[in-house]
Amino acid sequence: MNANGTNAGGLQAAAPVRRLTVLYDAECSLCAFLRDWLQRQPKLVPLELVPAASEEARRRFPGLDHGATLDEITVLGDAGQVYRGPAAWVVTLWALREHRPLAHRLSTPAGARLAKGAVLAAAKWRGAQWHRGQGGGAQWGGQVYRRADGWSYDPVSGWSHTAPGCADGTCAPR
Repeated sequence: MNANGTNAGGLQAAAPVRRLTVLYDAECSLCAFLRDWLQRQPKLVPLELVPAASEEARRRFPGLDHGATLDEITVLGDAGQVYRGPAAWVVTLWALREHRPLAHRLSTPAGARLAKGAVLAAAKWRGAQWHRGQGGGAQWGGQVYRRADGWSYDPVSGWSHTAPGCADGTCAPR
């Protein structure tokens, strides 16, 4: 969004963006890391971080393809704007005080190619992590940690594991 209220394509903006909701894959370690990083950043526009395809996301955005939000970052503006892929990253950076100049550079044609490359690299990394987590030969620590498998993440203490069905500590030893 340029200072004169137009987007990078020169079209008049329909409504100002006063708040953004970032839908992120809560089961993805890279996405969780970026969520935590975004929470620590000084903001010019408030960001709400909501797990993609969660009950909250489905309740708040009933017309959205929630399956697609797990495949590609999706950011929603408070006036109904929907940003996906590289545009979602650029608008998220635009909301951050220290990264707005970078967002403006990434909104140029040359910057858009760089943003697209970064999104493709992140998608490739996520795909590799997912395949490793599906029995593709991952080494310890190189897999996707899923809540359904008993993993949980705390920003202070990191990852912890409780085997499913063992939450009360009464599991039989293997």
